Amino acid sequence: MWGGDLDGFRPLASISTEPTNTMSDFLTVSREAHDQLVIAAYKSRGFTDEEASLGTKLAAEAARHGIRTHHALKALHLDHLFGSATGGCVPGAEIEVLNSRFPASEIWNANKKLGQAVAYRAIDRAIELADQYGIAQIAVDNSFHYLWGGGYVMEAAERGYFAYTNCTSTLAEVVPFGGKFPTLGTNPHSWGIPSKDANGFPIVMDWATSTVAMGRVQALKREGKQLPPGAAVDKNGQPTTDPNEVAALLPFGGHKGYGMSLLNEIFGGLIGGSLPTIRGRRTEDKEEKTTTVFYFHVIHPEALSGRNFAKGRTQIENLKAVLDDILGHGNDSAMLPGQIEAKARKASDEAGGLHFTPAEIAEFNELASELGVAELVGK
Repeated sequence: MWGGDLDGFRPLASISTEPTNTMSDFLTVSREAHDQLVIAAYKSRGFTDEEASLGTKLAAEAARHGIRTHHALKALHLDHLFGSATGGCVPGAEIEVLNSRFPASEIWNANKKLGQAVAYRAIDRAIELADQYGIAQIAVDNSFHYLWGGGYVMEAAERGYFAYTNCTSTLAEVVPFGGKFPTLGTNPHSWGIPSKDANGFPIVMDWATSTVAMGRVQALKREGKQLPPGAAVDKNGQPTTDPNEVAALLPFGGHKGYGMSLLNEIFGGLIGGSLPTIRGRRTEDKEEKTTTVFYFHVIHPEALSGRNFAKGRTQIENLKAVLDDILGHGNDSAMLPGQIEAKARKASDEAGGLHFTPAEIAEFNELASELGVAELVGK
């Protein structure tokens, strides 16, 4: 079966500023060829044209922005292990919008629909509501993991809106601060800031609440590299840097990362998610739920403006002045969140395609062979 290295595979949440390769490690693949292959893979599993297109869009944008842990290989592995092949994701499922007495808030039952299709629709709807009410939130119950949260808030930011999302990850694989058993997801937080006119690209803060994402573990395992110290433990609870020995992850920043991961579980519990330790797993209890939960929050920039900026500056001019001050005073080596992704995006666009390692291209081509479609060619 395609994927080979699936034993012990666990899904992840997002971490976006941890490059482990130089550009010389990558080959460029045509985005059109990539998209055709990934769409074919999704459709072969029963997903609709829209679901396949949106799943592929998120995967391609992740690769375009240098997100090594959230591109199509990860997405398709995740679906194979926990999604359409096992009942955790239902191709063609319809979203049910539940009644709410709050006009700027919606609650959705995703009915196990593909998370990427749900998330893109949620961002679109939240923007519609924010245009009307200044602020909007959408809580999504009963869905399947949406992969790279940064992609959704970045899209909103590029359209001129502040956006935030969090989700509960598919499996509990992070040990709580002071504990020894994994009871938390890698639960990501993602913020997008419409700052392009101030600094040239949208500021995007997007990270897993574990020291590294489990997708990074899988990438390092594939590439024969080691983890940084303090990121993971083995089956005996002992620290390890060997990706082949990882049994669980550790929260970043000790109690601080633990608190941020806990926040996702609290959102999940209030929206409708059940126990973290059974999420993504099979259960014989028909009254239980094992699905993930999403939360989206979008703000129109006018809803934040006090309209009284120093020296007569506009809102965006004031933001630029603030950012320039932060990065000034000799802080020449400092950078803004999203800067690495913007650089990767520029490199991808200038190369005319998406960047993958030879090992990744080989894995894509195993899938192409199974599907009977054209293989990817790296240049």
